[in-house]
Amino acid sequence: MIGWVLTFLVLALIAAVLGFGGIASAFAGVAKILFVIFLVLFVVSLIFGGLRRRRPPA
Repeated sequence: MIGWVLTFLVLALIAAVLGFGGIASAFAGVAKILFVIFLVLFVVSLIFGGLRRRRPPA
């Protein structure tokens, strides 16, 4: 998923350099949303990974 964030970020930068303001802001918005989703999934995986390791063996 981080690859998608970087892809949209690069597309937004290219569009901004070429002067396509609306397209650049759209790509930047998608990149921000995907980055937030990536961070949430990362934190959730850290929490559940830590809980799984702390449980005593049955």
